[in-house]
Amino acid sequence: MQHRVIVGVNLVLVRGDHVLLGLRRNTGWANGRWYFPAGRLEEGESVLHGMAREAREELSIGIAPEHLCLFHTLHHPAADQGKGWLQLYFTASRYTGHVTNAEPSRCEEVRWWPIGGPPPAQSVPYVAPVLEALAARRRLTVLASDVRRIA
Repeated sequence: MQHRVIVGVNLVLVRGDHVLLGLRRNTGWANGRWYFPAGRLEEGESVLHGMAREAREELSIGIAPEHLCLFHTLHHPAADQGKGWLQLYFTASRYTGHVTNAEPSRCEEVRWWPIGGPPPAQSVPYVAPVLEALAARRRLTVLASDVRRIA
């Protein structure tokens, strides 16, 4: 059987020695947990344009596709009922506008967290591995277990 994947785009927005996380709510997955601004790639959309769209929708910032850099890929081979997830993590070399919580119905708050310290206790399980990958310049993580099923 052919492997099917859903592609997620995630923004690891860095400001000095801090990274931006949002507190999820009313999403159907990982509510009450901290995570990077993210979303699913839409049909016919490039990963760069998808990430720029999500940044605009969730944070009210503009990022030109050429200012996005893919730094990490996280693969969940069997995350959702026979479909895997391929999560692409981008950094932005620059953006326009001011970061705001543009989706308060889906995100309780956004906050800058120190990169060197531990992630918030109530964060999605793979926030820490992605931050470690950022520091170590590791390009790929493959998850052996199913972490998608978080209440």
